[in-house]
Amino acid sequence: MSEWARRKRALSNGLYTGEANNNMNDQAQRPVALITGASSGIGEAIARKFAKEGWRIVAVARREPRLQQLQQELSELTDLEYLVADVTDKDAPKRAVDLALHAFDRLDCLVNNAGSGKWAPPGETDDDTIDEVLNISLKAPFRFGREALRAMQPGSSIINIGSVFGLLGGLDGGIYCTAKAGMIGMSQAFAVQYGAKGIRSNVVAPGVVKTEMTAAAWDFPGFQRTNQELTPFDRDGTVDDVANTVFFLASKEGSYINGQTIALDGGWSTTKYVAPEALLCERVMPGE
Repeated sequence: MSEWARRKRALSNGLYTGEANNNMNDQAQRPVALITGASSGIGEAIARKFAKEGWRIVAVARREPRLQQLQQELSELTDLEYLVADVTDKDAPKRAVDLALHAFDRLDCLVNNAGSGKWAPPGETDDDTIDEVLNISLKAPFRFGREALRAMQPGSSIINIGSVFGLLGGLDGGIYCTAKAGMIGMSQAFAVQYGAKGIRSNVVAPGVVKTEMTAAAWDFPGFQRTNQELTPFDRDGTVDDVANTVFFLASKEGSYINGQTIALDGGWSTTKYVAPEALLCERVMPGE
Protein backbone atom coordinates (compact mmCIF):
# COMPACT_ATOMS: atom_id res chain seq x y z
CA MET A 1 0.00 0.00 0.00
CA SER A 2 1.32 3.43 -0.94
CA GLU A 3 2.26 6.10 1.61
CA TRP A 4 -0.52 8.33 0.24
CA ALA A 5 -3.10 5.55 0.57
CA ARG A 6 -2.10 5.01 4.19
CA ARG A 7 -2.34 8.72 4.97
CA LYS A 8 -5.68 9.04 3.20
CA ARG A 9 -7.12 6.20 5.27
CA ALA A 10 -5.68 7.65 8.47
CA LEU A 11 -7.14 11.06 7.68
CA SER A 12 -10.58 9.60 7.01
CA ASN A 13 -10.52 7.86 10.39
CA GLY A 14 -9.19 10.79 12.36
CA LEU A 15 -6.03 8.89 13.18
CA TYR A 16 -3.59 11.10 11.31
CA THR A 17 -3.26 14.73 12.35
CA GLY A 18 -0.10 15.91 10.62
CA GLU A 19 2.92 14.96 8.60
CA ALA A 20 4.55 11.83 9.96
CA ASN A 21 8.35 11.78 10.18
CA ASN A 22 8.44 8.55 8.24
CA ASN A 23 6.32 5.60 7.23
CA MET A 24 7.12 3.70 10.43
CA ASN A 25 5.76 6.50 12.61
CA ASP A 26 2.64 6.74 10.44
CA GLN A 27 2.09 3.01 10.77
CA ALA A 28 2.46 3.14 14.53
CA GLN A 29 -0.54 5.50 14.77
CA ARG A 30 -2.92 2.96 13.25
CA PRO A 31 -4.96 1.13 15.93
CA VAL A 32 -4.99 -2.62 16.45
CA ALA A 33 -7.93 -4.97 17.00
CA LEU A 34 -7.67 -8.51 18.35
CA ILE A 35 -10.60 -10.61 17.14
CA THR A 36 -11.38 -14.16 18.28
CA GLY A 37 -13.31 -16.58 16.08
CA ALA A 38 -12.16 -14.50 13.12
CA SER A 39 -12.01 -17.21 10.45
CA SER A 40 -15.70 -17.23 9.48
CA GLY A 41 -19.16 -15.78 10.04
CA ILE A 42 -19.52 -12.77 12.30
CA GLY A 43 -15.84 -12.77 13.27
CA GLU A 44 -14.69 -12.67 9.66
CA ALA A 45 -17.11 -9.83 8.88
CA ILE A 46 -15.76 -7.87 11.85
CA ALA A 47 -12.18 -8.40 10.67
CA ARG A 48 -13.07 -7.20 7.18
CA LYS A 49 -14.80 -4.09 8.54
CA PHE A 50 -11.85 -3.11 10.73
CA ALA A 51 -9.45 -3.73 7.85
CA LYS A 52 -11.52 -1.56 5.54
CA GLU A 53 -11.33 1.24 8.12
CA GLY A 54 -7.55 1.00 8.33
CA TRP A 55 -7.09 -0.90 11.58
CA ARG A 56 -4.40 -3.55 11.90
CA ILE A 57 -5.62 -6.94 13.05
CA VAL A 58 -4.68 -9.94 15.15
CA ALA A 59 -7.03 -12.77 14.16
CA VAL A 60 -7.47 -15.81 16.40
CA ALA A 61 -9.19 -19.02 15.31
CA ARG A 62 -8.66 -22.77 15.05
CA ARG A 63 -8.64 -23.17 11.26
CA GLU A 64 -5.32 -22.07 9.82
CA PRO A 65 -6.30 -22.35 6.12
CA ARG A 66 -9.18 -19.92 6.70
CA LEU A 67 -6.90 -17.53 8.58
CA GLN A 68 -4.31 -17.69 5.82
CA GLN A 69 -6.98 -16.94 3.22
CA LEU A 70 -8.25 -13.99 5.27
CA GLN A 71 -4.73 -12.64 5.64
CA GLN A 72 -4.16 -12.87 1.90
CA GLU A 73 -7.49 -11.27 0.98
CA LEU A 74 -6.95 -8.33 3.34
CA SER A 75 -3.30 -7.76 2.49
CA GLU A 76 -4.11 -4.80 0.22
CA LEU A 77 -6.03 -3.11 3.02
CA THR A 78 -4.05 -3.70 6.18
CA ASP A 79 -1.54 -5.76 8.12
CA LEU A 80 -3.00 -8.89 9.66
CA GLU A 81 -1.25 -11.36 11.95
CA TYR A 82 -2.99 -14.53 13.01
CA LEU A 83 -2.79 -17.05 15.82
CA VAL A 84 -4.02 -20.61 15.39
CA ALA A 85 -5.46 -21.50 18.78
CA ASP A 86 -8.52 -22.71 20.62
CA VAL A 87 -9.71 -19.83 22.81
CA THR A 88 -10.07 -22.26 25.72
CA ASP A 89 -6.35 -23.12 25.64
CA LYS A 90 -4.72 -22.01 28.86
CA ASP A 91 -2.08 -19.94 27.08
CA ALA A 92 -4.25 -18.59 24.24
CA PRO A 93 -4.97 -15.14 25.74
CA LYS A 94 -1.33 -14.46 26.55
CA ARG A 95 -0.13 -15.68 23.17
CA ALA A 96 -2.67 -13.49 21.37
CA VAL A 97 -1.85 -10.32 23.31
CA ASP A 98 1.89 -11.02 23.03
CA LEU A 99 1.45 -11.31 19.27
CA ALA A 100 -0.31 -7.93 19.11
CA LEU A 101 2.45 -6.28 21.12
CA HIS A 102 5.27 -7.99 19.22
CA ALA A 103 3.81 -7.27 15.78
CA PHE A 104 2.27 -3.84 16.34
CA ASP A 105 3.37 -2.63 19.79
CA ARG A 106 -0.20 -1.80 20.85
CA LEU A 107 -3.71 -3.16 21.37
CA ASP A 108 -6.72 -0.86 21.05
CA CYS A 109 -9.70 -3.19 20.86
CA LEU A 110 -10.49 -6.75 21.88
CA VAL A 111 -13.49 -8.37 20.20
CA ASN A 112 -14.55 -11.54 22.01
CA ASN A 113 -16.49 -13.22 19.22
CA ALA A 114 -15.73 -16.94 19.55
CA GLY A 115 -18.58 -18.83 21.18
CA SER A 116 -20.50 -22.08 21.39
CA GLY A 117 -24.00 -22.40 19.93
CA LYS A 118 -25.15 -25.57 21.68
CA TRP A 119 -28.81 -25.56 22.74
CA ALA A 120 -30.79 -27.95 24.92
CA PRO A 121 -33.40 -27.69 27.70
CA PRO A 122 -31.78 -27.32 31.13
CA GLY A 123 -33.07 -30.72 32.21
CA GLU A 124 -31.41 -32.36 29.22
CA THR A 125 -28.05 -30.57 29.47
CA ASP A 126 -25.19 -32.76 30.68
CA ASP A 127 -22.11 -31.58 32.54
CA ASP A 128 -19.84 -31.87 29.51
CA THR A 129 -22.07 -29.47 27.56
CA ILE A 130 -22.21 -27.07 30.50
CA ASP A 131 -18.42 -27.02 30.72
CA GLU A 132 -17.94 -26.64 26.97
CA VAL A 133 -20.34 -23.72 26.54
CA LEU A 134 -19.20 -21.86 29.65
CA ASN A 135 -15.53 -22.37 28.82
CA ILE A 136 -15.88 -21.05 25.27
CA SER A 137 -18.55 -18.38 25.71
CA LEU A 138 -17.82 -16.98 29.17
CA LYS A 139 -14.55 -18.13 30.71
CA ALA A 140 -12.47 -17.52 27.57
CA PRO A 141 -13.83 -13.98 27.01
CA PHE A 142 -13.12 -13.17 30.66
CA ARG A 143 -9.56 -14.47 30.37
CA PHE A 144 -8.93 -12.66 27.07
CA GLY A 145 -10.29 -9.46 28.60
CA ARG A 146 -8.11 -9.86 31.68
CA GLU A 147 -5.03 -10.38 29.53
CA ALA A 148 -5.83 -7.49 27.19
CA LEU A 149 -5.88 -5.06 30.10
CA ARG A 150 -2.11 -5.18 30.45
CA ALA A 151 -1.69 -3.84 26.91
CA MET A 152 -4.57 -1.37 26.67
CA GLN A 153 -4.21 2.38 27.00
CA PRO A 154 -6.95 5.01 27.60
CA GLY A 155 -9.31 5.04 24.64
CA SER A 156 -9.25 1.26 24.23
CA SER A 157 -12.29 -0.98 24.39
CA ILE A 158 -13.48 -4.53 24.90
CA ILE A 159 -16.47 -5.59 22.82
CA ASN A 160 -18.17 -8.89 23.57
CA ILE A 161 -20.44 -10.60 21.06
CA GLY A 162 -23.43 -11.80 23.06
CA SER A 163 -26.98 -12.61 22.03
CA VAL A 164 -30.51 -11.35 22.54
CA PHE A 165 -30.96 -14.66 24.33
CA GLY A 166 -28.78 -13.26 27.07
CA LEU A 167 -31.48 -10.62 27.55
CA LEU A 168 -34.48 -12.90 27.12
CA GLY A 169 -34.50 -16.62 27.78
CA GLY A 170 -35.00 -18.74 24.71
CA LEU A 171 -36.95 -22.01 24.71
CA ASP A 172 -34.40 -24.85 24.89
CA GLY A 173 -31.68 -22.23 25.39
CA GLY A 174 -30.42 -23.72 28.64
CA ILE A 175 -26.72 -23.17 29.12
CA TYR A 176 -26.42 -20.97 26.01
CA CYS A 177 -28.74 -18.36 27.49
CA THR A 178 -26.96 -18.70 30.82
CA ALA A 179 -23.56 -18.00 29.28
CA LYS A 180 -24.79 -15.01 27.26
CA ALA A 181 -26.48 -13.50 30.30
CA GLY A 182 -23.23 -13.99 32.22
CA MET A 183 -21.37 -12.15 29.47
CA ILE A 184 -23.50 -9.07 30.12
CA GLY A 185 -22.60 -9.17 33.80
CA MET A 186 -18.95 -9.69 32.95
CA SER A 187 -18.94 -6.68 30.61
CA GLN A 188 -20.52 -4.49 33.26
CA ALA A 189 -17.90 -5.61 35.77
CA PHE A 190 -15.09 -4.63 33.38
CA ALA A 191 -16.88 -1.37 32.57
CA VAL A 192 -17.17 -0.20 36.16
CA GLN A 193 -13.68 -1.36 37.11
CA TYR A 194 -11.72 0.09 34.21
CA GLY A 195 -13.92 2.84 32.77
CA ALA A 196 -12.13 5.44 34.90
CA LYS A 197 -8.90 4.35 33.21
CA GLY A 198 -10.41 5.03 29.80
CA ILE A 199 -11.05 1.38 28.90
CA ARG A 200 -14.64 0.69 27.89
CA SER A 201 -16.53 -2.61 27.79
CA ASN A 202 -19.78 -3.27 25.91
CA VAL A 203 -21.86 -6.09 24.47
CA VAL A 204 -23.34 -6.40 21.00
CA ALA A 205 -26.27 -8.81 21.25
CA PRO A 206 -27.50 -9.94 17.81
CA GLY A 207 -30.60 -11.87 17.08
CA VAL A 208 -30.20 -14.96 14.92
CA VAL A 209 -27.89 -14.00 12.04
CA LYS A 210 -27.39 -16.18 8.97
CA THR A 211 -23.92 -17.78 8.97
CA GLU A 212 -22.54 -21.19 8.08
CA MET A 213 -23.65 -22.42 11.50
CA THR A 214 -27.24 -21.16 11.29
CA ALA A 215 -28.10 -21.11 7.56
CA ALA A 216 -30.09 -24.37 7.66
CA ALA A 217 -32.56 -22.92 10.19
CA TRP A 218 -33.95 -20.45 7.64
CA ASP A 219 -35.84 -23.27 5.88
CA PHE A 220 -37.80 -24.34 8.96
CA PRO A 221 -41.32 -22.90 9.49
CA GLY A 222 -40.80 -22.90 13.26
CA PHE A 223 -37.77 -20.65 12.91
CA GLN A 224 -39.64 -18.32 10.58
CA ARG A 225 -42.54 -18.02 13.01
CA THR A 226 -40.47 -17.36 16.12
CA ASN A 227 -38.02 -14.99 14.44
CA GLN A 228 -39.10 -13.38 11.19
CA GLU A 229 -42.82 -13.19 11.97
CA LEU A 230 -42.09 -11.60 15.37
CA THR A 231 -39.60 -9.02 14.10
CA PRO A 232 -40.99 -5.59 13.08
CA PHE A 233 -38.50 -5.20 10.26
CA ASP A 234 -38.49 -6.08 6.59
CA ARG A 235 -35.27 -8.09 6.46
CA ASP A 236 -33.03 -10.41 8.43
CA GLY A 237 -30.00 -9.17 10.32
CA THR A 238 -26.63 -9.75 8.67
CA VAL A 239 -23.05 -10.25 9.73
CA ASP A 240 -22.33 -6.79 8.31
CA ASP A 241 -24.91 -5.29 10.68
CA VAL A 242 -22.97 -6.78 13.57
CA ALA A 243 -19.60 -5.70 12.19
CA ASN A 244 -20.78 -2.12 11.68
CA THR A 245 -22.07 -1.90 15.26
CA VAL A 246 -18.87 -3.35 16.68
CA PHE A 247 -16.77 -0.89 14.75
CA PHE A 248 -18.93 2.03 15.90
CA LEU A 249 -18.36 1.02 19.52
CA ALA A 250 -14.60 0.79 18.91
CA SER A 251 -14.40 4.15 17.13
CA LYS A 252 -14.21 7.65 18.54
CA GLU A 253 -17.89 8.10 17.66
CA GLY A 254 -18.75 5.48 20.28
CA SER A 255 -16.23 6.64 22.84
CA TYR A 256 -18.77 7.60 25.53
CA ILE A 257 -20.60 4.26 25.51
CA ASN A 258 -19.62 1.99 28.38
CA GLY A 259 -21.23 -0.95 30.15
CA GLN A 260 -24.04 -1.22 27.61
CA THR A 261 -25.70 -4.10 25.78
CA ILE A 262 -26.95 -3.23 22.30
CA ALA A 263 -29.67 -5.57 21.06
CA LEU A 264 -29.18 -5.90 17.31
CA ASP A 265 -32.40 -7.68 16.45
CA GLY A 266 -34.68 -5.35 14.49
CA GLY A 267 -36.90 -4.86 17.54
CA TRP A 268 -37.54 -8.56 18.24
CA SER A 269 -36.67 -8.32 21.94
CA THR A 270 -38.40 -5.02 22.70
CA THR A 271 -41.76 -5.26 20.91
CA LYS A 272 -44.73 -7.58 20.74
CA TYR A 273 -44.93 -7.37 16.99
CA VAL A 274 -46.70 -10.14 15.07
CA ALA A 275 -46.61 -10.22 11.27
CA PRO A 276 -50.01 -9.80 9.51
CA GLU A 277 -49.75 -13.26 7.96
CA ALA A 278 -49.37 -14.73 11.44
CA LEU A 279 -52.24 -12.66 12.88
CA LEU A 280 -54.60 -13.65 10.06
CA CYS A 281 -53.74 -17.31 9.83
CA GLU A 282 -56.26 -19.91 10.94
CA ARG A 283 -55.46 -21.45 14.29
CA VAL A 284 -55.47 -25.25 14.40
CA MET A 285 -56.82 -26.42 17.76
CA PRO A 286 -55.41 -29.52 19.47
CA GLY A 287 -57.12 -32.67 18.30
CA GLU A 288 -58.30 -31.21 14.99
